[in-house]
Amino acid sequence: MLEALRGIGGLVDEAVLRDAWALPEGELVAALEAVHGLEQRLTALRLALVREVDGRGVATTHGASSTAVWLRERLRMSGSAARRSVELAAALDAAPAVVGHALAAATINAEQARVIVDMVSDLPATVGAEVVEKAAQALVDHSVRFEPSILRGLGRRILHHVAPDVAEQAEADALRREEEQAHPRRHVSLSSPRDGRVRLTGVLDLETAGLLHAALDPLCAPTGDGDDRSPGQRRHDALADVCRLVLRTGQLPASGGDRPQLVVTIGYHALVREMGAGMLDTGAALTPATVRRLACDAVILPAVLGGNGQVLDVGRQRRLFTGPLRRALVLRDGGCAFPGCDRPPRWCDGHHITAWHDGGTTTLDNAVLICGYHHRLIHTGQWQVRLAPDGRPEFIPPAWLDPTQLPRRNHYHRRN
Repeated sequence: MLEALRGIGGLVDEAVLRDAWALPEGELVAALEAVHGLEQRLTALRLALVREVDGRGVATTHGASSTAVWLRERLRMSGSAARRSVELAAALDAAPAVVGHALAAATINAEQARVIVDMVSDLPATVGAEVVEKAAQALVDHSVRFEPSILRGLGRRILHHVAPDVAEQAEADALRREEEQAHPRRHVSLSSPRDGRVRLTGVLDLETAGLLHAALDPLCAPTGDGDDRSPGQRRHDALADVCRLVLRTGQLPASGGDRPQLVVTIGYHALVREMGAGMLDTGAALTPATVRRLACDAVILPAVLGGNGQVLDVGRQRRLFTGPLRRALVLRDGGCAFPGCDRPPRWCDGHHITAWHDGGTTTLDNAVLICGYHHRLIHTGQWQVRLAPDGRPEFIPPAWLDPTQLPRRNHYHRRN
């Protein structure tokens, strides 16, 4: 074996000396596939060697506490990679031989092998060895067409293909066990603010996760050209939109006698000078720019204090775009008025064109309907918004985007 491996190493050395950039496209793809196949075959051999090392207790002989620890030190692997290697080696050894043979032949890759051994190990003990063999073979056959995540989904239904007579009961038993385990472990936590961020962590049961996906997915699509948010950032912003929508419904239980609302506390003169930070009722501090943006949000009620701390105003209704005024705003703009945005009215805020704290009035001719994402963009100061002579909102792009700064409109919501 060592002589063969040394021979392989020499051939690999020869290939490494060749420049990939000089290969024609067909040879480039073929070389990549050949390297991938060789990697899987060597992985099968490595796992067989790891299993033998573990079975012989080589780690203990060398003074290590476990095979994973020994691999970490000997091969300079990470601890997690070493543990996964030992676990997969043991699982392959216990799985039907067809899985190991397929990996050794590069018919499947290591990720697919891990999925298959996980799936067959989860089969009920009552199905018998013959059914386990058939399930493993079926998944190996599917691996020719499907990558690991899809293969895992197929694995959950594999009994329906190889043993339909026991599949329904086995699936019901498995789902019941999963549900019983998931329900007591459900939780959601919010950390204390740090560096301007709050960590959201949790474990959801499947039903709640489904509800969350259903609520977030329609709002996670890019908003159009120039939307460079990552998928995670889009999910973050979608979650904020969902919370705003729920708060608008007025259907949440009262909290301390009040409807749920976000309260920002700031000194009046600090707000007018656009210099002061604000404080949420959770104790988190907000930047002056964020305070200015929230001050014109239709679902955010500010609590403004005088210099000596007395309450001057909490959520003045004349400042908010509500009732007939909001309906008129929706009728005029139809949704987010920013060019190219398709967000509907229910996801939008009424924005004061001339800021409320600068003396701007809460009237239709000082308002524009705008979604949360573009509301934040407007408050960066790069884009400007105004009402054209025909009473329609138009947006002036920054000079770096359009040197002519030609005003733009949203034509998505126009119905006539």
